[in-house]
This record gives sequence, C-alpha cells and structure tokens, in this order.
Amino acid sequence: MNSLLPLPSSQSSVPMQRTRGGGRLSVKQSAGESRIDRLFQEGAARIRIPRVPRGSPLEAVLINTAGGLTGGDAMDWEFEAGEAASMTLATQACEKTYKAHGCSEARVSVRLKLNPESSLAWLPQETILFDRARLSRSIEVDMTAGSRLLLVEPVVFGRLAMKEAVTEGEFRDRWRIRLDGRLVHAENMCLGPHIAAALARPAVAGGGLAMATVLMIAPEAEARLPAVRQMIGKSGGASFLVARPPNPATPETGKLLARIVAADSYELRKVLVPLIRLLNPQGGMPKVWSI
Repeated sequence: MNSLLPLPSSQSSVPMQRTRGGGRLSVKQSAGESRIDRLFQEGAARIRIPRVPRGSPLEAVLINTAGGLTGGDAMDWEFEAGEAASMTLATQACEKTYKAHGCSEARVSVRLKLNPESSLAWLPQETILFDRARLSRSIEVDMTAGSRLLLVEPVVFGRLAMKEAVTEGEFRDRWRIRLDGRLVHAENMCLGPHIAAALARPAVAGGGLAMATVLMIAPEAEARLPAVRQMIGKSGGASFLVARPPNPATPETGKLLARIVAADSYELRKVLVPLIRLLNPQGGMPKVWSI
C-alpha cells in the first residue's frame, strides 16, 4: 500500500530548512553602571539580560532557539563594550553541532569590539560536536589600549556519559585579535576528516575528548600566569607574551594563553570553573553555567 504522505527521496530537489540567526549588543557606561546602549536580534538568535548585583558587569545570555546547528545553519554575533563599560557574555546551554548533510557545514561568526578602559569576558558553555558534524567558526576582536579581554572557548567531541563517539567530521576555528589595529593574536585550527585519529595523537589531545583555549589580554595578565599554571597542572600549559600597541607612547599590555585538554566535559569544567573565577574576578562565573 502506498503512503498518502511519502517521505522525500534522498535525490529530492526540495531545499531543507536551515537556521539563520543574528544578534548585536552594545553596552555603555551610565551613572556608574554598564547599561544596554543598542540591542538587535533576528531569526533564531536571542539575547537575554539577567539581573546582576549593582556595580557588576552587564551579563548577556545568548540563545539559539533552534536548539543546535547542522550543515547550512549560520549564526552571527556582534558585541561592543563602550568606553569604561564592562560586559560578560555566555550561552544559555552547550551549543550542539549535529551531523551535516553532504559537504554542508554550520557557520558561526563572532565579532567583539572593546573601547578604551572597557572590559569584555566571552564565556560560552561548551560547543559539543557529534559524529560527522561540520563546523566553521571565526572570532574577530578589535581592542584599544587600556581595554581588557577574557576569551574562553571549550569544545567537546561527543558526550562520554551518553557513549557517543566522534570518528569523522570537521572543525575549523579561526581567531584574529587586534590591539589598536595591530595583530596580537592569530590562530587557525582544523580537525578532520578523521577526528578520532587526530585526537588520539599525543601532540593533539592524547585521547582526550574535551579541550579549551583561554586567552587573556590585560595589564594584569603576567601576574596571573603562576596561578594559572598551578590550576591547569598536567592538563595543559600556559604562556605569556607582551602585547605592544602600535603607538610607542601607549603602555604595554600582556597576553596570557592557555590550552587545556581533558578526558570529558566534566573533567574540563573542574579546571575551567576556578580558572574563570581567577581571571574574571569582577564578573565571576555567569549564572547560566551549571557548576
């Protein structure tokens, strides 16, 4: 018997529905508090502002109402901290990237701008990649002298507790951070198509399924280095470099970079949570993070 509602064949020319979303938020200093200046959101992107204690950085929670990403989806985020303003950005939950169809890929774009004497903490929860997921992400940051940046990006390849295994897929990550127009940090990472084989290599993850990059650019970065190394222990490493603005008359700032590898997301959080509290004393941990 023929179905009245036949399923479309794999050769169907009907395009599949894709997720699109974009959000922009700028924060200004007003009466001693960091307040919303401009807010825009469209598609599957939502930005919510929870209450925080007086004097704390403005906290914004980013939401993808689609519940995850797959090939062909695109999310674009843009944030600006005005002069002397401070903000903390976090995601409502872990962003899941599911199996992609064919050669399509999910795309995430993040643009951050920091004005003089401002501070911004980018603290999303883990990005979880499932088997045969394809994700391309770019992070662009424009800073000015005297601003402070904390950038934390954790990634998990499958959920160990759910017995999920990621064998194939692709993850491409591109970061560019500029200080007064000068490039002070650049990295390109690409894992795939044989992700499990790559993670098993000692020089990559040594069999670990979770990793994180922590980047801090601030005048106090060098002073934090000994404590950061102690917290990370054998889970990774940390280094420090002076970040010089192009204007010789501008005071130097510092760049602290840490890499962390763990067996799973639980072990990764055991290191990340105290590390974020150390490097983000004014804002602390975002409320949405489950500790």
